[in-house]
Amino acid sequence: MNDRLLLVNGPNLNLLGTREPEIYGSDTLDDVVALVEGAAAARGFAVRAVQSNHEGVLIDAIHAARADCDAVVINPGAFTHTSVALRDALTGVQLPFAEVHISNVHAREPFRHHSYLSDVASCVIVGAGVQGYGFAVDRLATILGR
Repeated sequence: MNDRLLLVNGPNLNLLGTREPEIYGSDTLDDVVALVEGAAAARGFAVRAVQSNHEGVLIDAIHAARADCDAVVINPGAFTHTSVALRDALTGVQLPFAEVHISNVHAREPFRHHSYLSDVASCVIVGAGVQGYGFAVDRLATILGR
């Protein structure tokens, strides 16, 4: 084991805390990273975090995780509904991954109801706010035998 998790946040998640707080809450991306680091440390993992509004940056980070990470926590943002390339990266590295969404995407616009990742994810956590990231870490740790 590498004792590291990759945390991936997709487009517009850099705006957490100010973007539509009625949907996404007031926690910032820094708050999310701190939450994941705390949950991961409790399970014996370090965290490498990446956020980008560019699909290729996220794909490159996922590819790099193959060398030194045990699992991936990903909130792909809008790429959830559009990116076959992100799906292929995640399945290609053969690491367990948790798909996380802060809001309940199934209670929102119809185009948000479809995910290109859910059917290949180790788990999907939807609508639990930023607390869902902690749930994802715990579930992945269980999958990894921690």
